[in-house]
Amino acid sequence: MADTHPILVAAFAGFFCAVCFSCLPGPINLTILNEGACRGFKWAIFIGLGATVMDVIYCSISFTGISQIIDHGFAQTLMRVMGFVFLLFLGFKFIFSNTLPHHTSRLDKAIEKLEVRIEQKVHPHSAFATGFVRVAANLGVLGAWVALAATLLSTKAFFSTQEWVDDTVSAKIACVTGVFAGTFLWFSFWSFLVSRGHGKFSEKSLLRLQRFSGLCLLVTAVYEGVRIAWHLSKHNI
Repeated sequence: MADTHPILVAAFAGFFCAVCFSCLPGPINLTILNEGACRGFKWAIFIGLGATVMDVIYCSISFTGISQIIDHGFAQTLMRVMGFVFLLFLGFKFIFSNTLPHHTSRLDKAIEKLEVRIEQKVHPHSAFATGFVRVAANLGVLGAWVALAATLLSTKAFFSTQEWVDDTVSAKIACVTGVFAGTFLWFSFWSFLVSRGHGKFSEKSLLRLQRFSGLCLLVTAVYEGVRIAWHLSKHNI
């Protein structure tokens, strides 16, 4: 599969990353849980659509900025290491957490205040606007996509001889399209489950989902760590 088309590889990478990160029990999933159980599937899915659009915007911004600084080998290696540490951190955080995500540190509380202030100023009324603003106000989403974009642009796919996402416009568009498809697919599925569950999803169920997501991230991080170590040893770094 060394000659796999770059467009297909990029689309698969975007879709897989989107599904993994969308299913984490963050603000949007919790919003859909609360709103979908009360207002039904249509309201919940439009929240998901708004969140998806903003997610894609952040993803596009990340790819545009990161591609300018990974031309050199050292920069690529540094980005890969940063991506590995980021995935490892998230994996352990979600696996060993006994509660759903909440703000504890001073930085978290400052970010929470910023998010609340943005929402108060925009004051969204529609379901679409609610999802859009919730993601726009969550700067952690942008940070996550910056780390992911750096990793995808500098890491070779395990079934191909090329990077997950080539530094070309067509490959980036394919990846962003995959992100849109994966994110909206998850939110649509989650909206359907919530609207049919009528509030049956407990905190325990969400914690199981969180730990499963953390396990997926941890496995990905370990795999990437092994590849980085092999690359460094091969080049005597």
